[in-house]
Amino acid sequence: MEKYLDESLPIEERAKDLVAKMTLDEKASQLTYQSAAVPRLGVPAYNWWNEALHGVARAGTATVFPQAIGLAATFDQEQLQKVGDVISTEGRAKYNAYSGEEDRDIYKGLTFWSPNVNIFRDPRWGRGHETYGEDPYLTGRMGVAFVKGIQGENPQSLKSAACAKHFAVHSGPESLRHGFDAEVSPKDLWETYLPAFEACVKEGHVEAVMGAYNRTNGEPCCAHSVLMEEILRGEWGFTGHYVSDCGALADFHNHHGVTQNMEESAKLALEKGCDMNCGSVYAYVLAAVEKGLIPEKLVDRAVIRLMSTRIKLGLFCKNNPYDAIPYEKNDCAEHREINRETARKGMTLLKNDGILPLDRSKLRSIAVIGPNADDRAMLPGNYHGTASEYITPLEGIRRVAGEDVRIHYSQGCHKWKDRVEGLAYPDDRLSEAVIAAKHSDVAIVVLGLDETLEGEEGDANNSYGSGDRDSISLPGRQQALLEAVCATGTPTVAVLCAGSAVELCWADEHVNAILDAWYPGAQGGLAIGETLFGLYNPAGRLPVTFYRSTEELPDFTSYSMKNRTYRYMERQALYPFGFGLSYTRFEYSDLVLSKTSLCTGEALTLEVTVSNAGALDGDEVVECYIRDEEASVSRPRWSLCAFTRLRLKAGECRRISLEIRPEAMAVVQEDGHRVVEPGDFTLFIGGSQPDVRSTVLLGQAPLEGRFVVVSPC
Repeated sequence: MEKYLDESLPIEERAKDLVAKMTLDEKASQLTYQSAAVPRLGVPAYNWWNEALHGVARAGTATVFPQAIGLAATFDQEQLQKVGDVISTEGRAKYNAYSGEEDRDIYKGLTFWSPNVNIFRDPRWGRGHETYGEDPYLTGRMGVAFVKGIQGENPQSLKSAACAKHFAVHSGPESLRHGFDAEVSPKDLWETYLPAFEACVKEGHVEAVMGAYNRTNGEPCCAHSVLMEEILRGEWGFTGHYVSDCGALADFHNHHGVTQNMEESAKLALEKGCDMNCGSVYAYVLAAVEKGLIPEKLVDRAVIRLMSTRIKLGLFCKNNPYDAIPYEKNDCAEHREINRETARKGMTLLKNDGILPLDRSKLRSIAVIGPNADDRAMLPGNYHGTASEYITPLEGIRRVAGEDVRIHYSQGCHKWKDRVEGLAYPDDRLSEAVIAAKHSDVAIVVLGLDETLEGEEGDANNSYGSGDRDSISLPGRQQALLEAVCATGTPTVAVLCAGSAVELCWADEHVNAILDAWYPGAQGGLAIGETLFGLYNPAGRLPVTFYRSTEELPDFTSYSMKNRTYRYMERQALYPFGFGLSYTRFEYSDLVLSKTSLCTGEALTLEVTVSNAGALDGDEVVECYIRDEEASVSRPRWSLCAFTRLRLKAGECRRISLEIRPEAMAVVQEDGHRVVEPGDFTLFIGGSQPDVRSTVLLGQAPLEGRFVVVSPC
């Protein structure tokens, strides 16, 4: 038996044997995302490009979960791992069926280019809704959970392969990304931009990493000495494969100016360890090797890594259990229920004067108004699949309200234009919205954005930002619509469907309630209806800060974290990171630390009692933040260091414990080195971060616990 067919041998040994049997031409044909077949060795053609940000994307019918930012709002690692597992199951089901038909097209493989663990440092970035928000710890925990769900528990036999992207300092502007140099200090690099990637690599054992388009501190991210060689493969010990963002290698010579042509770009990328090219640059590798410009050993190294991944995915495996996953598992009833459960868990209540939950028995009519009220295109965000059923907010509210409640619907306004009908006067749907509100007991105004207004360069249609927003205000006439509905005197609930923070200062002062539903996925409208009417008690938390205005934001092109995100911001937020309301009330008591004095490198465990002191069952997200009181360098105000989500019945108390890892106590020095310094630390434990605004909004402050780190012990 050939070594590469021997399943008892180590995977790398099998991959090396396979590659040794390939000709140069065959090896070169494996380096682009459209890898050619090698029939004589039993290697079928394979397309590496597949997307699964929140469901199997762009390959026909599949479960379409809430967008990644909505997944982050659940603050539920177990739920996200469950989502990843469903995605992987459906990916396998589709792959098995497609392969049986010899359909090996794009988006039909098992290498999913997800998750996006970039830091959402600025709410104007169009791709921010693909991420898990602004906090490195939250992003890392959710990223690891997603990777584990996608890949399964056996690193030698992958259910599917995940890919952490975009390594490493990348979050806009979209219009500049092909030639932009993201200049970042070593401190910000290690304190903010790298931790989530490190967690995905070292804890999640993610199979692939994708490099970003831009340069970081002068070097392109797909050929970066420090990021790729020193950190990723050196310090972190990454052994998987590295893939370029699509077209990024051509940027080397076309925009970054670090090479002169295709062959030089191919050589530079291979030297630094970019194994897979999404693009056409590696089509020049064969000629460059034959000319002596690229050593063949660089090609071998890349192809060995790629073949190792394919072997882990089941190439040459006679009894792969995942081959038995049937097509019927795709978009099945069980997965649709998990989708609905996930959408419910992401519902984030930002304001409630008592109007919610709505009482159906006391309502005769409801006005459902707004450009996102009946828009199926809003539901998924970007990088999505095709659902077999879409439930818009209007449809979800109608289902839950029942036949005895009259629904008055009006679009109210276009999402971003000043009129709906091209020949009409401006605000051509405004009077209809006002009439609907006047004839109703309550008005529900569904506002926000969609993937055409915030997204990736080339996908979004906002020509002014190439996918980014120039303002965090509501676009078009949406603010005027909300004000006109409120002016009728009808009690008004605002539902925001967007992938990022929106300026809601006026709404905060004037509407009765605000529910942030994010891009809630194909079943999201039902989750909205269930939440508004109290069939589900909301417990989502903000994974991003809601600022008060665009003007307070730093320069978008600056990658300094000064005055960015809850950890460094200098002003008071409108709605802080980690904030979210419930229909019930939770209390915390009896905080106990396992130690009040510990050595550097030691972990700490805390215990606290959480009580549901209200009249309704509900979930609570327990958040723990840490502050170094005596750091020798600048440090965040405080940082999330642990969290969990639990369900408590009305009147129920539960004693829980959380582990505080030693790395949570580290400060990052100006040169990027992490150290745990002796001194005093404070832990804050509760349902929010310890800022003044959160305390005002919730009516209670987190509990505090103090401990000291000593060295030497």
